Amino acid sequence: MLDITATVIQASLVWENPGANIEIFSSFITQMKEKPDIVILPEMFSTGFSMKPESVAETMEGHAVTWLRKTAIREGFHIGGSIAIREGGRFYNRFVWATPENTIITYDKRHLFRMADEHMVYTAGSSHVTIEARGWKIRPFICYDLRFPVWCRNVNPRYDIAVFVANWPEKRTSHWNTLLAARAIENQCYVIGCNRTGFDGNGITYSGDSSIVDFRGRVLARQSGGEGMLTVRLSKEEMETYRENFPVWMDGDKFSCEV
Repeated sequence: MLDITATVIQASLVWENPGANIEIFSSFITQMKEKPDIVILPEMFSTGFSMKPESVAETMEGHAVTWLRKTAIREGFHIGGSIAIREGGRFYNRFVWATPENTIITYDKRHLFRMADEHMVYTAGSSHVTIEARGWKIRPFICYDLRFPVWCRNVNPRYDIAVFVANWPEKRTSHWNTLLAARAIENQCYVIGCNRTGFDGNGITYSGDSSIVDFRGRVLARQSGGEGMLTVRLSKEEMETYRENFPVWMDGDKFSCEV
């Protein structure tokens, strides 16, 4: 079974400035000594968590999506993060995943953060997506989705890695850390949480705490405070052996998620 190497990039985003933010992430990528298999960026990595999509959202042919596509092809790895997208007269907080084979896969955030009126300006998604990379199955989620275990449920199990990209405020860091571990334990999968750091245009502070957690809920790596990169090699054999020896998933409740 193939292992997979994941890198999380945690950065202080420049408010509503796609060009500056793409330069930041490009700089991190040039610093990589060895190329990983997958690279994860934060929620709305090109703008910060802006509730002004009419001024910051782009199309699927826009600057940030094009940069993801070109970076994946040039560097030979998978890369994904969420972007404010304009499509069909609506706005979406959309996770965009680019592959080295020039394929784009998307997931629209299901749970919109009402405390910031996100549900008033963005349209919620209604379906999951499962991404395949190097024999691994990866399921993306966005920020507030982390609080909803039914939506994240790994049935039978269907995925190996849950990815949560976020702009999660420092004042709720304890929730972030606890929920990442909980989702890993209950779904018997690796969990990758990629958060931003710094301050946004609303004066909200972010401490990062991007983390990679294993299927037992153990933190393999965590970046608190400032900018940085986490890189961890994940073992599929260890995860599958654990699932076989402790098959909690076989006794999971059967349900359908109404959307």
